[in-house]
Amino acid sequence: MNIRIGFDLVYEFPQPTPMILTLSVHHSRIDDMITPDHLVTEPPLPHTGYRDSFGNWCIRVLAPKGLLRLSNTAVVRDSGLPDIVVPGARQAQVMDLPDDTLLFLLGSRYCETDRLSDEAWRLFGHTQPGWPRVQAVCDHVNKHIRFGYEHARHTKTALEAYQEGVGVCRDYAHLAITFCRCLNIPARYCTGYLGDMGAPPPYGPMDFAGWFEAWLDGHWYTFDARNNVPRIGRVLIARGRDAADVAISNTFGPNTLKQFTVHTEEVTDDFSPP
Repeated sequence: MNIRIGFDLVYEFPQPTPMILTLSVHHSRIDDMITPDHLVTEPPLPHTGYRDSFGNWCIRVLAPKGLLRLSNTAVVRDSGLPDIVVPGARQAQVMDLPDDTLLFLLGSRYCETDRLSDEAWRLFGHTQPGWPRVQAVCDHVNKHIRFGYEHARHTKTALEAYQEGVGVCRDYAHLAITFCRCLNIPARYCTGYLGDMGAPPPYGPMDFAGWFEAWLDGHWYTFDARNNVPRIGRVLIARGRDAADVAISNTFGPNTLKQFTVHTEEVTDDFSPP
């Protein structure tokens, strides 16, 4: 299947302001790009790119005073298959984990492992280690948090989401990640596009999605505590410890987000070479 993705964002700045943007499709999907996701700025601006410490592609730009529009559109080839489910995937002992997974056992900005460890073991200590334990975490988080865009707050942590019982997809992911880390399962935050393909209506407004990956049996596997069912058509943008590492924009000065539109839908156009 082919998926058209993109965004249209408009910011207003009272003065020239540096920005870091994390909006490009992750390099792991480069071979799937049928048309590239080049950033378009209005007014046209020079920009440079770099890879951050997690391998995400970031763009630096100096926003001018006034309005700045950021947009792109691209087409991605996708298998159309749902997220992989491996119920028998085992959990490794901490001493056997690869070095590069250990960072994802530690607390981070939005994932307070020190404050949720006792609760994690109380809730899930009796569950079977490995995939069943991660799934138990997702089941609990899915039932515990009530979704609503009106509950979005960029400062909300996993503990606060747990205490309040409401949130958006990033809050589901942060809480599930925190519980997994408390249970000695490496877990990392993911952000990207996730359309409604294969999902029953009603459909809400489109947004960038947040989910997570857990390290089991030598592989990173996708889990989604908000939807809690295998989904099709995920297009990864970035990975990190939590949402602080993968913010779509970091602005170094005051600004107002005036418009925010994300789109992702299956397209039937023939994009095969002539």
